[in-house]
Amino acid sequence: MSWKKDRDSLIAQTMAFVQSVTGRKDEGGRANVQAEPSSVELAVLDALETELVPPPVPKPPPALEPVRIVPPPSLSAIPIARSQLQGEMANEIRARVASFRAHQERFNREREEYFSQTLARLRNAIKDAPPPRIGK
Repeated sequence: MSWKKDRDSLIAQTMAFVQSVTGRKDEGGRANVQAEPSSVELAVLDALETELVPPPVPKPPPALEPVRIVPPPSLSAIPIARSQLQGEMANEIRARVASFRAHQERFNREREEYFSQTLARLRNAIKDAPPPRIGK
């Protein structure tokens, strides 16, 4: 039967491939390989090759070194004078506070204007409204 020959040749080719990958020979010391594989056998072999390729071996992690504690640099090692740094920081803080205050004052002013306009519209609506009917 044809399928038995195909199966036997596929097994022989697979064994030859495994031997070529692992570098081992079969018990007889020689590999049984068919001279011309068919297109079906080649397709099966391609599928087997992808399955038989071993996954890459992960590298061991590098050895860990102990943590070294580095002391912070001394203040004398800083090239900028400390008073100059404090002055720059103080100026920046003052500028930011002034900007924040101006922003808040603008919000307060807009809120007061909106409140005044809304209250004026409400008073006008009350004046223009007809008097309520009493008794019914």
